[in-house]
Amino acid sequence: MSNTIIDQQQIKEVLERGVEKVYPDQKALEAKLLRGEKIKLYCGFDPSAASLHIGHAILINKLAQFQKLGHEVIFLIGDFTGMIGDPTDKGSARKKLTREIVTANSKDYKKQAASFLDFKGKNAAKVMYNSKWNDKLTFKDLIELSSNFTVQQMVQRDMFQKRIVEEKPIYLHEFLYPLTQAYDSVVMDVDLEIGGNDQMFNMMCGRNLAKNLKGKDKFVMTMKLLADDAGNKMGKTEGNAVFLNELAKDIYGKVMSWPDNVMAIAFELCTQIPWSEVKDIRAQLEAGTANPRDLKMKLAKEVTTIFHDQAEAEVAEAEFVRTIQNKETPREVEEVSLGKDEINIVEMLAETGLTSSKGEARRLMEQGGIKVDQEVVKDVNLMINLSEPKLIQRGKLKFLKVKK
Repeated sequence: MSNTIIDQQQIKEVLERGVEKVYPDQKALEAKLLRGEKIKLYCGFDPSAASLHIGHAILINKLAQFQKLGHEVIFLIGDFTGMIGDPTDKGSARKKLTREIVTANSKDYKKQAASFLDFKGKNAAKVMYNSKWNDKLTFKDLIELSSNFTVQQMVQRDMFQKRIVEEKPIYLHEFLYPLTQAYDSVVMDVDLEIGGNDQMFNMMCGRNLAKNLKGKDKFVMTMKLLADDAGNKMGKTEGNAVFLNELAKDIYGKVMSWPDNVMAIAFELCTQIPWSEVKDIRAQLEAGTANPRDLKMKLAKEVTTIFHDQAEAEVAEAEFVRTIQNKETPREVEEVSLGKDEINIVEMLAETGLTSSKGEARRLMEQGGIKVDQEVVKDVNLMINLSEPKLIQRGKLKFLKVKK
């Protein structure tokens, strides 16, 4: 016996919640699960940053749902593919990373994934690294693998077509990324790969390669993306990406900054509340019978609790009410000493880390996003006298006390 759960309702929820499409057919995968066949599935995570973010958490949560049904889960760290850089949706080639950088970036990934996955016990999730097999490929192997794909397949992708029109370069190694990801499916001999809907091309390459080399009909599951009604993702570009290593108060505050029209999909993708309750919330939002602020606070608390705990989430909520809703100063504010009597405000923002650069500091000031002692400051030439500590505020959430 495989000891998998074959409850039809539980399987149906796993195959529906947050799922956009299953290839080649959702019913075929459902039938396999209902028969009690134990499947092996995975999702890969390239270490392009030192922390996973909430988009990754959505995928890890789906892996965890399959693990709870009794299936074999692989949490794959793309320490090889991460050095290449996935070209998906990119208007130019990604900066290539060294093995040292991707190794350092991924050091906390397993710990962060443990908020969802069980890495111990009889059905423990496995952590694997795709450098283990990709490092061993010879040039001859690469030629053999690449013969399974055509240039037309690769160049027809939207971002490459756009680069051609804009006369921007497309590098040969970018064509090899989908091939390398596809090879993961072959080596691990998986039955299912999970990824965001923007990863469909790469995952389907894996499906084709598994069929060509192993005669295996691998399933592909694409997940919905966390985005508003206009298709704008909650991410780094918009400044509202939630990284899993952030403080509870920062996670709570960032979720509260999401637009109201992202709440329905966020409850579906980012929380672990019952599916029936998610459907009720969606119905309330569509009917206009819910208070958006109250629902967003519930969402922020649910998300914060997953990555911290309920007590920290409650503290974060209380602090948000104090500082944002009641416009009070936080009880605890980090202090930084610069050892200077006076400093230009732009230099101070960059030096203290409130902004990533002087350019970002100027942009924020022009937009009215910087306050000094609760007063908006737009003069980029302003000199700050530090004989007395100054309370600096960036946006609604970040506070810093700066002194000499």
